[in-house]
Amino acid sequence: MSAEGQLIAGRYRLQERIGSGAMGVVWRAVDERLHRTVAVKQLLLQPGTTPEETEEARQRTMREGRIAARLQHQNAIVVFDVAEHEGQPVLVMEYLPSRSLASVLAEQGVLPPMQVAQIGVQVASALTAAHMAGIVHRDLKPGNILLGDNGIAKITDFGISRALGDVAVTKSGILAGTPAYLAPEVALGRDPAPASDVFSLGSTLYAAIEGEPPFGVDENAISLLHRVARGQFEPPRQAGPLTPALLQLLRPDPVERPTMAQARDILQAVIDGRPIPNSNPSAGWQRPAAPPAASAPRPAAMGAQPTQATSTNPPTRVGGVAPVAESAPQQRNRKQTVLWMLAVVAAVVIGILTANALGDSSDQGQAQPPAPPQPTATPAPTTSAAPTTTTAPPTTTTTTTAAATQKVSSAQVLATVKKYFSLVPKKTDKAWQLLGPQLKSQGKEKYEEFWDEIDDVKIVGEPIMVGSNVVVVLQYTKDDEKIIEQHVLGIVATEDGKPLINTDTRQ
Repeated sequence: MSAEGQLIAGRYRLQERIGSGAMGVVWRAVDERLHRTVAVKQLLLQPGTTPEETEEARQRTMREGRIAARLQHQNAIVVFDVAEHEGQPVLVMEYLPSRSLASVLAEQGVLPPMQVAQIGVQVASALTAAHMAGIVHRDLKPGNILLGDNGIAKITDFGISRALGDVAVTKSGILAGTPAYLAPEVALGRDPAPASDVFSLGSTLYAAIEGEPPFGVDENAISLLHRVARGQFEPPRQAGPLTPALLQLLRPDPVERPTMAQARDILQAVIDGRPIPNSNPSAGWQRPAAPPAASAPRPAAMGAQPTQATSTNPPTRVGGVAPVAESAPQQRNRKQTVLWMLAVVAAVVIGILTANALGDSSDQGQAQPPAPPQPTATPAPTTSAAPTTTTAPPTTTTTTTAAATQKVSSAQVLATVKKYFSLVPKKTDKAWQLLGPQLKSQGKEKYEEFWDEIDDVKIVGEPIMVGSNVVVVLQYTKDDEKIIEQHVLGIVATEDGKPLINTDTRQ
């Protein structure tokens, strides 16, 4: 094992050990040829390591150097050289006086939303460049983000990254990674793609604000992976203006997430105080050919008590009302065949154990924030209504539908949503006029009864247009208790182009 003062590869003088993991150690060193401070990452093999494991670790280190060298960005740690010492590869990297985000969170617990957004913009910028270079990081987490004294953030540790054209050199293959920050599709055994990095970025920023990742922390890897695979998590409660941005990054379906470049722009808009831009579905991951069956929507939480849409009780037809587009996105049934899921989970666990055996190269990447007490779920202010149907009322003619749709802009729709929630719960008579036939079918009396129980409601952040629907985060106040929910609102338009809120599905 190398020691302080030793010369590595004929030019790098070790000065101070600054980090270590199960299979590596990182030193602060001096490049005696160029007279600059560098970080030297040295492979450290444990006693009893087999020749196969030794070669795998060696190839992993070489691959990390090769991949990182392809990425030149101010928010990514630069690899200067891949040298050799005593037959083993040594990575020579940029030295950044810093702490990992993980160690900062372990000490402080959480960070303010705007500081988290600033970190997120920098990380997203670096990952945008990585994706353009054909690199998927696959292991983004607080431990792999370094924070400098001047506010700069840099990503590091490309040990399990994959570049286009690379072959797998680890037994764990694509399944290696940190389970708490994995995207749902990766937990299900599918190939990681740029969209998977977007989700991991969202999970990392969520943890920095809420104190733990979206799916929590659990020593039981199988239990944690089941939660990740389902893609269900509590909406952030402390993110404030960053909430809508996080919800975009954390969409369970990778096709519906923004690209990394869009994620960067969304986070920058939050910092600038601008409305966050709408994102288009991201590329790089295709939905399976056979889509899962749609599940029934949850009860509406806006005060609507709709009738059930059946063949004997169809939605009310109102002349001159046309749907803007199809209603709220179908919620996908994520239940998988039990035997298949267990097989996938077992494979993932094996991959994670292998990755953990290889270990992070720096103990800066090991610290995780202490888990706060699990928040108690608060019941949503719903009525005992039947589930909301998300099918908009039929139109009179195709011509009417096209004409009405063309008259409605996203600005009009968002203005209507904001106006509606500025009226309730006090001015329900005026708010009622902004509802479509589907929500009105409950009757005015039931509508009034619901809002009589609500003290206040306000929009958190900015409503987001997703296709032709609106995603909005609401904070209800009822009996001095605050409840945060995410809703998808289906919009219809009258013939004269007036948008109406026709369906409301709580997610």
